[in-house]
Amino acid sequence: MFGLGQPEDKFRVAAKSLMDHFPKIKKVVGKTRKSVSASHQQIQGKMWNGNQYLKTKTLNITPVVDRVGTGDAFAAGLIHGLLHCDSDEEALNFASAACALKHTVPGDVNIVSLENVTSLMQGNTSGAIKR
Repeated sequence: MFGLGQPEDKFRVAAKSLMDHFPKIKKVVGKTRKSVSASHQQIQGKMWNGNQYLKTKTLNITPVVDRVGTGDAFAAGLIHGLLHCDSDEEALNFASAACALKHTVPGDVNIVSLENVTSLMQGNTSGAIKR
């Protein structure tokens, strides 16, 4: 991360090092994507907020419709979550849910509803998406 640490360093170590070098940074956020297959992805969000390491549950996405725009969906979800959620943990869960749902939408724009993201964020993995 920014040339700090070693490639084998864990996210938490790299995030702490980054914040030590750049003290104005308040949160370091990332996501892990594991490709089980072309049509099955696993997403997990993670955050170091200077006090605690947070990570989301792993979300399984199958079948994947399109991976384009999923990083943007994660970033936009995080911004929304930080502005509207009550905690960093909730904001991170919102970002991961937005990212996961974007995998089910063709094209590069995440057109899922706030209701869909919130439902997945709260643990509803039934797969029913209301549009």
